[in-house]
Amino acid sequence: MIAPALDFAPLDKILDEFKGRKDTVIPILQRAQDVYGYLPKEILQAISKKAGIPLSRLYGVATFYAQFHLKRRGRHLVKVCDGTACHVRGAPRIVDGLEEALNLAPGNSDPDYKYSLEIVYCLGSCGLAPIATVDDKVYGQTETQRLVEALRQLE
Repeated sequence: MIAPALDFAPLDKILDEFKGRKDTVIPILQRAQDVYGYLPKEILQAISKKAGIPLSRLYGVATFYAQFHLKRRGRHLVKVCDGTACHVRGAPRIVDGLEEALNLAPGNSDPDYKYSLEIVYCLGSCGLAPIATVDDKVYGQTETQRLVEALRQLE
């Protein structure tokens, strides 16, 4: 699936809002990511040019903080916990099953950008292991097939 063309008008509004203010790299990147869903190279280049912030500084901040994403993400975020309790109770099988059923590899999105898969190391619910979240919905004591069915119902 080809990424849609970027509309720079929202970015111009963001940059106008922060014009002349110092130490605005993080809020600019946060707002840009809210608009575009991630931080495409073209957006970072435009921020650098229009705001006079070195591109290396933008990349430095965007790669340092886990909240920022440089790759396009799916519409639904799937997180599978692989902390100790979840790992022992089958998290690796869930990840393998998602990869096989939905062509969804950890750290990536499926080809249609419906889903992105992240491996996390604690969701704070060890008693429900293995646990996964889809967007903000928690799936405790989950099994691969049940999670795949839930994902397919989203679209």
